[in-house]
Amino acid sequence: MAYFQSLDYAGDVLSSDIWILALILIGQVYFKLTEKLERKLKMLRAENITSSGIKKIKDEMDGYLQYIGGPAGAIALTSVAAASALYYASRPTPVLPPFDLDKQSEPQGPDMVHYSKFAKDGKDLKFMRYLYEDTLTIYDAVRRGAKESNNGNMLGWRDSKDSPYQWMRYNEALLRAKNFGSGLVNLGLRPGSSTLVGVYAQNCPEWVLTEHALYCYSMAIVPLYDTLGPDAVSYILDQAEMQLVICEEDSKVKLLLQKPSRYLRKIVCVKEVYPETYKIAAGVNVEIYRFEQVEKLGAEKMNKEVPPRPDDLCTVCYTSGTTGNPKGVMLSHENVIADVSAVTLQLGDQRPRSSDVMLSFLPLAHMLERTCHVSVYMQGGSIGFYGGDIRNLMEDFKALRPTITPAVPRLLNRIYDKVLGTLNGSLLKKSLFDMALSSKHKDLKRGIISSSTMWDKFVFKKVQESMGGRIRLLVVGSAPLAGNVLTFVRCALGCVVVEGYGQTECVAPATLTIQGDAKPEHVGPPLPCCAIKLVDVPDMEYYAVAGQGEICVKGTNVFMGYFKEPAKTKEVLDEDGWLHTGDVGTWLPNGTLKIIDRKKHIFKLSQGEYIAPEKVENIYQSSSYVAQVFVHGESLKSCVVAVVVPDVSTVKRWAQGQGIEGTLSDLCANPQIKKLILDDILDIGKRKGLKSFEQVKDIHLHPDLFSVQNGLLTPTLKSKRPQLKQYFKPQIDDMYKNLD
Repeated sequence: MAYFQSLDYAGDVLSSDIWILALILIGQVYFKLTEKLERKLKMLRAENITSSGIKKIKDEMDGYLQYIGGPAGAIALTSVAAASALYYASRPTPVLPPFDLDKQSEPQGPDMVHYSKFAKDGKDLKFMRYLYEDTLTIYDAVRRGAKESNNGNMLGWRDSKDSPYQWMRYNEALLRAKNFGSGLVNLGLRPGSSTLVGVYAQNCPEWVLTEHALYCYSMAIVPLYDTLGPDAVSYILDQAEMQLVICEEDSKVKLLLQKPSRYLRKIVCVKEVYPETYKIAAGVNVEIYRFEQVEKLGAEKMNKEVPPRPDDLCTVCYTSGTTGNPKGVMLSHENVIADVSAVTLQLGDQRPRSSDVMLSFLPLAHMLERTCHVSVYMQGGSIGFYGGDIRNLMEDFKALRPTITPAVPRLLNRIYDKVLGTLNGSLLKKSLFDMALSSKHKDLKRGIISSSTMWDKFVFKKVQESMGGRIRLLVVGSAPLAGNVLTFVRCALGCVVVEGYGQTECVAPATLTIQGDAKPEHVGPPLPCCAIKLVDVPDMEYYAVAGQGEICVKGTNVFMGYFKEPAKTKEVLDEDGWLHTGDVGTWLPNGTLKIIDRKKHIFKLSQGEYIAPEKVENIYQSSSYVAQVFVHGESLKSCVVAVVVPDVSTVKRWAQGQGIEGTLSDLCANPQIKKLILDDILDIGKRKGLKSFEQVKDIHLHPDLFSVQNGLLTPTLKSKRPQLKQYFKPQIDDMYKNLD
């Protein structure tokens, strides 16, 4: 008992949790008996039920009820003994946070700048640059990984969804990268960071081989992706003066040739290219090579490597944006290594290891996924790629069985919704789930994170197995994650889940939650590679003196500027080196940052009131009836309206309870459904403190999700507001017409 007390885990464990565990064992017996009975009843229903049939059912039920009721005490005692033995044998130890969770950062100086507790010299603006003296560039990081892993597995893939993963070891990957880079030099590319090379492919081993081939000769990589479209791709090729692009397959080659850049002269394709594509390319003076052809050429010539320096450009990462041409974010090797090193230091014992396996499915065209790759390579871990079809992602999880992975809220929300959906109609399942979640949440608040408790074995096992059954670390980014979903994921998966905040202009994360901190709905303290301050946004009534304002970042992870756009660089990077993010945050009492608003996308209504639509959307998004929402207002109008995509399962469940049938399109046209959702979001808005002019006055229900594929979301899953406005213009006009 003294041991439990030393963990602040006193007698309530024995008096409640052990008994609840016993109930699980009894519940398992009950489930098996009732399942057997249900099968018997179904069989009898299929027959013509006579009086003898009814007697047979009665006898079956009496027998089972006597079995459950008679020896219940004995079962309970046995269950308690078993549960107690299992608990004592596998009791977990708390994850120790690296510092006081009530003081994760503190303001310094007149500007109230917050620094990482790890950055001893942070207040002198001396930020972390690297973690290991032999790892100053991404080129160095992979070579360190080869040593740490003793030439272990580096890149994994499978040829079909039914085949097992196969692996390429570190030394083989490094040799192939060097050969491919040497071949690119033979094709006419000049070593040095002024040479920019495009890569247009889904996540695959060749993407990574291309990246590290370029680093072997100090060249910089420029990722391209489908949702940019031919106009934006052509713009990027012209601005970067790219002579060569590596493509995945024929359709992407054709897209490049659809509006060919005047600079493009060579395309290297990973997969087979059709004869007609060669003819199209020849017509615009573009040569096409196969990936293995360039590798072979490089191996024959063996051009000497030209490794990069820390301050060399490593990538120009084009942000898709919501308006205008994309902007090229220039990042150096030092930028990336500083950010990865800071995350690795802060993760402490939870950092990636050489034994770790990561599933790569978020786009490598964006920096969150890229930094996760570097952090794994730096420690000698392995990365397996998903099959390319997001619909089969969970099958990839089961086949690879990763131990760590980055994730986005959309994936975790789907898992959460699916689990809740399985509880409908079963009071016992719902009760056991609630007890399990409550018990593990109590553990979580004590710093205890485990996937081997009785709750995991009986309640959360399927959730864990859906992601391979071995996840120990999840890194969440790209968008805010609801607190209830984050808590569920931490409890159900029994793993460390850290949530970060940042943007491409500061590599990826600038803040990260601390392992052992169970409180959701914040993004943690600053990383040791940077400092953060808030500045006033008077139009929105946010003031730094009150601990609110626009988030500004300064440090070794802050970008070099926008490629060939000094004026746009000055708009976000001030003379003192502070990156103005456009996001609005507030400091919580424990020194963590919470994102509360967005400075951009504000508009003024006809009566002079300012509206921040993303703030309203974030509040309405918490409605269980809402999957997505787009809030819109105009300067000539006195109110705001919204387009709402209903949550399919929740709305259909409510409709069935009311005797309303039909497809989601039918339900979206139903006035009762519209009233239900409008009343609910208005009630939530009122409770969350929205002013009357911020509340929508009408909504239009739309059955199809906004997505990257239909052009209404950016690849980082942010709303494309001009496109949404144009797409829903008829509906918006109708709403305003009815309100006038």
